[in-house]
Amino acid sequence: MTAGNTAAASAAASPGGAYHFGFKKSVGGSRPSINEEGFKGILERHQAIFLGDTTKKELYLTFDNGYENGFTPKVLDVLKEKKVPAIFFVTGHYIKDQPDLVKRMAAEGHLIGNHSWSHPDMSVISSGQIANELSKVKDGAAQITGQQQMEYLRPPRGIFSDHVLAVSKAQGYTSVFWSVAYKDWDTKAQRGRQYAYDSVIKQLHPGAVILLHTVSKDNAEALGQIIDAARSQGYEFKRLDQLTSKSY
Repeated sequence: MTAGNTAAASAAASPGGAYHFGFKKSVGGSRPSINEEGFKGILERHQAIFLGDTTKKELYLTFDNGYENGFTPKVLDVLKEKKVPAIFFVTGHYIKDQPDLVKRMAAEGHLIGNHSWSHPDMSVISSGQIANELSKVKDGAAQITGQQQMEYLRPPRGIFSDHVLAVSKAQGYTSVFWSVAYKDWDTKAQRGRQYAYDSVIKQLHPGAVILLHTVSKDNAEALGQIIDAARSQGYEFKRLDQLTSKSY
């Protein structure tokens, strides 16, 4: 999972040049911002994804799957019913533990993204180790789904550096961050369907990349309502590979 810093607080670099992704949240449809963070130039240089086209009412659903907590089948059921595409960022543990769900994701038209094999802090491992973390996930997913392509990466815990994004890009990946999120990954601090719904809807903005964790019971229960409310506001859900313009 990605327990990233989604608060408005600025993300300071560690002595090793690593950052923990953070941003200023959208309020009332306003554009979120990373202008106060020290890493905006790094994301731009490596063409990482933070926002889509902020002139269009398009939304991109992304899910982090570090482990299975019993709610991903419900999430997939809702996406299928609502005809909404998504991308699921999976770890090695998830690939080994839940091959049938990974196969279902692909079969139902969703993208499979790379969340690393062992969920390490990639800013403290070597280029070779990063490449190995990514290749093991790609190969493992391909064996399950038959799909050889894997183009998107979400750094574990939202921790990254210029080096991490450079090595990932050299491996053929676009790093994907997010512009809508809330603290949903703590399974011991679930606060109900309405809280999940409110937390997402109040942050919606054109070009939003939405981060959700499938371990959250609240997310599974609120997802259908979130989709319906977003569509009622004129938003369209698109798959990440349909994103044509990046904003920073």
